[in-house]
Amino acid sequence: MNDSVQGNVAADRRDLVILGGGLVGMTLALAAARHGMSSHVVERADPADLTADGVDGRASAISAASWNLFTNIGLAEALAPLGCPIDSIAVTDGMKPGRIDFKPDAGDGSLGMMFANRDIRLALFEAARNQPLIAWHTQADVVKRERDAHGVAATLADGRVLTGSLMVGAEGRRSPTRDEEGIGLVAWDYHHHAIVTALAHEKPHDGVAWEIFYSAGPFALLPLRDLPDGRHRSALVWTVPAKDGPGVMALSDAAFLAEVAKRMDGLYGGLELIAQRMCYPLTYQNATRIVGDRLALVGDAAHGMHPIAGQGLNLGLRDVGALVEVLIEGMRLGLEPGDAQLLTRYERWRALDTFTVMSVMDGIVRLFGVPGRTASAVRRIGMGAVQRMPGLKRFFMNEARGTSGRLPQLLQAQ
Repeated sequence: MNDSVQGNVAADRRDLVILGGGLVGMTLALAAARHGMSSHVVERADPADLTADGVDGRASAISAASWNLFTNIGLAEALAPLGCPIDSIAVTDGMKPGRIDFKPDAGDGSLGMMFANRDIRLALFEAARNQPLIAWHTQADVVKRERDAHGVAATLADGRVLTGSLMVGAEGRRSPTRDEEGIGLVAWDYHHHAIVTALAHEKPHDGVAWEIFYSAGPFALLPLRDLPDGRHRSALVWTVPAKDGPGVMALSDAAFLAEVAKRMDGLYGGLELIAQRMCYPLTYQNATRIVGDRLALVGDAAHGMHPIAGQGLNLGLRDVGALVEVLIEGMRLGLEPGDAQLLTRYERWRALDTFTVMSVMDGIVRLFGVPGRTASAVRRIGMGAVQRMPGLKRFFMNEARGTSGRLPQLLQAQ
């Protein structure tokens, strides 16, 4: 690379140039700002489109550790009234006997919180608007990325040049920043699609997250806060074989709800569809490295996993906590955010945690995907054994809370 970045240095040079202003990218900008680091955040979409009512029926399970992060960057007050505590998790093989119930002891708190993605975005975007250390560039396309010994620069389609010390790729699974750097992926296709929407239902969910495993794919019901009119509400993530995805999406609302009701076995009584259906192909992908010269990857740009157990966003938020902590410690020693030593520390910190979580989730998907009555019986025997082992259940609950392993300071209770 030539010295063009040095020539592009403008008065508004910032510590970070974050490409991608979604849930992980904007959380990173806010977490960095809390520690005095400035950033440019570039987002292709219009925030109004991302937060329009009814557009996105997706929801995210926010682990206890991730909730600490939101609390520590000042979002708890805005988000707390919108979240639904996950008081327990029920895991079952096709609603047959032998399920596992993960329920914390009294005083241990919930396993996490469920939020509609729209509500998280609204809180993040409002905080970003009021944060002078964040320069937010929306409906903006990056046409050129440059990195050299002097810094980084992102040129936008309108000619603006955004400069900084470190470039962060946070654009999601199809990250052009990652691809342009030539970073490879360990990847495979699950040959399944996730059908995602939100349901209103007759009976209360009592804060239970259901993970119902069928041989065709997992069927998850995730508790959401009741609607203002008192209707009970849950998010649905229904995994179907890829060949069936278009057909399920083409069903009428009534036919779709009838298929959903069959798999719920009367769990919540009458159902109503309250968000549009969305369909996503399911793949596994893990970047072969997550740093380069003055470059770091976070969130789905670094790793994309099956939505089982809802750990994808939490893994990205751990990236945020680790990267911010490494950068803060380096800057205290007089290093700039793009220093190679700091990026090496970030990559080493995240490598084992990411690999472990993704491998476990992939193993569970494959285990419960084995068809046949014999396989189902063996799974249920194993689940029954786990149900009778408090120590093992506690281990799994700590994983769900995100409190295992070395946690960044931002993800610890202060």
